[in-house]
Amino acid sequence: MPRCDRPVLLVVLLLALPGAAPAHDADRARRPEAASADAWRRQVPDIRRRMELVMGALPGAERRVPLDVEAGAVAPTARYTRRHVRYTPEPGDRVPAWLLVPHGATAATPAAALLCLHQTNAMGKDEPAGLGGLPDLHYAHELAERGFVCLVPDYPSFGEYRHDFTTPDRGYASGSLKAVWNNVRGVDLLTGLPEVDATRIGVIGHSLGGHNAIFTAMFDERLVAVVSSCGFTPFPDYYGGAVQGWTSDRYMPRIRAVYGLDAARIPFDFPELIAALAPRAFFASAPVGDDNFAVAGVARTFAEALPVHRLFDDAPGVAPAAERLVLVTPSCGHTFPLAVRRQAYDWLEQRLALPAP
Repeated sequence: MPRCDRPVLLVVLLLALPGAAPAHDADRARRPEAASADAWRRQVPDIRRRMELVMGALPGAERRVPLDVEAGAVAPTARYTRRHVRYTPEPGDRVPAWLLVPHGATAATPAAALLCLHQTNAMGKDEPAGLGGLPDLHYAHELAERGFVCLVPDYPSFGEYRHDFTTPDRGYASGSLKAVWNNVRGVDLLTGLPEVDATRIGVIGHSLGGHNAIFTAMFDERLVAVVSSCGFTPFPDYYGGAVQGWTSDRYMPRIRAVYGLDAARIPFDFPELIAALAPRAFFASAPVGDDNFAVAGVARTFAEALPVHRLFDDAPGVAPAAERLVLVTPSCGHTFPLAVRRQAYDWLEQRLALPAP
């Protein structure tokens, strides 16, 4: 896989990539459009409803049991402390995670926090935490060194997290939705920490973690900034509409069982998800050589989401869309190179900055 040794191309809002794909006829009806910010806000619950048609319904309050956080082994580093934790997302389940707390984060000086989501990798949470795997994916470790509190959970069936997606009493129609619920409870954990400023929480992930981050932010508006590396392209652009890669038990089997592997029938798509994040902030890295998620589709996603984000430019306390919606297209493959990570970290520091006194 090529590395990104050349300077990356930073694209803010809308880009003109050669060969950028036009909208597919099949998904024109789902192109995000609205006359005003209020009109768009009224559409967002329907987008979530259509996501739930594919993923299954998000659990309700009956599953929001006490987290019962179990603190395990502690490992101090030069700039932060790494602690192994387990928390209860719902009755009968425990999520293993790393919690990275910078030395300067205290109840008196609470820090911004990030939910850090890993790629498809057997080691799960260990890779973002810097305990193995690819150095380009050690983003939780690097962010903790910059002063962010980071929670790094295992996705169900990876790392230490043994999970049977077919167990009937779990009641989930998809692994994607189960992961979303675990992440929502992870945000609950972060908001309960005295070292965390609960108004400054974001999410970052690569590949599996990249779309997991988007899905989680769609269901949890406490996540005010989202970074997705190599995480998505519209379904018609995913291997030319060959969407079977989304249909395992870990993801969304209804795409096969209910929608017949037909990208045109899937009732939601990424342009409207990215639009639905407005006025929250979204940063994507979409390498031009990513064989998984076609950059032309990502470009189209930004082009279609941009008008919606601009509707919020005059809202009090909202940054301009040019600062909130950013796409970077490095010249490499399916990776998260250092130059782009630094751009993402700088952007997160701006988006999750201390509020004005």
